[in-house]
Amino acid sequence: MSTVIYPSPIFGPVHSRRLGISLGINLLPADGKVCSFDCIYCECGFNEDHRPSLPLPTQQEVTQALEKKLQEMKTEGQLPDVLTFAGNGEPTCHPHFAEIIDDTICLRDKYCPKAKVCVLSNSTMIHRKQVHDALMKVDDNILKLDTVDPLYINKVDHPNGTYDVNQIIERMKAFHGHIIIQTMFMRGNCHGESVDNTGEEYVAPWLEVVRQIKPQQVMVYTIDRETPAQGLEKASREQLDVIRDRVIAAGIPCSASY
Repeated sequence: MSTVIYPSPIFGPVHSRRLGISLGINLLPADGKVCSFDCIYCECGFNEDHRPSLPLPTQQEVTQALEKKLQEMKTEGQLPDVLTFAGNGEPTCHPHFAEIIDDTICLRDKYCPKAKVCVLSNSTMIHRKQVHDALMKVDDNILKLDTVDPLYINKVDHPNGTYDVNQIIERMKAFHGHIIIQTMFMRGNCHGESVDNTGEEYVAPWLEVVRQIKPQQVMVYTIDRETPAQGLEKASREQLDVIRDRVIAAGIPCSASY
């Protein structure tokens, strides 16, 4: 089983199939995973297999490392298309997430004003006012919503603590369209149970909620790397295309990544 544990606090740049040339900002430790989800498809593996011993990077460490990297990239003539908060878990768990967002926007404006600031989040912390307000400032506020079925979420995303999908949906509506919904579609089985969310019983209620949230965009995608759980399969190109086209027909821009 192959997993990806990213350097911290800066990694890349890497070429993202959805975002272009992306410079990664990892607010989690470099030697393990810290996440409020424990998804069976996570490229970083299961939480219990990658407990970190290092602390979270400080606000100062993140800002200094980001500025150093942007200076290097500017000298080399290769500026990023996007500064992406991602890495070894959930970035909004960092206690100084909001302050780091402010620092990042300042550095973006100084070194690469055409680049976007992007956050990939599982949505579990958007009830916190400081997280909500920080996400309102970024260019691409990409929030996960794999389904609206609580049983599926518990089976696949394995949230830590209390997770109420209806509350998450209401918090997503509170962004008033400043949100990109990201949804993983896949097939296969895990521990003898189906994890296929490509069928109508999952897609139809998800699409109805998407209409209610009114995001600026939707990103549907499928498994791209080896997963910690065995038996998972990619959704087909045809399945993703059908889902994408249904979102577009609802008047919402949508992309599919295979």
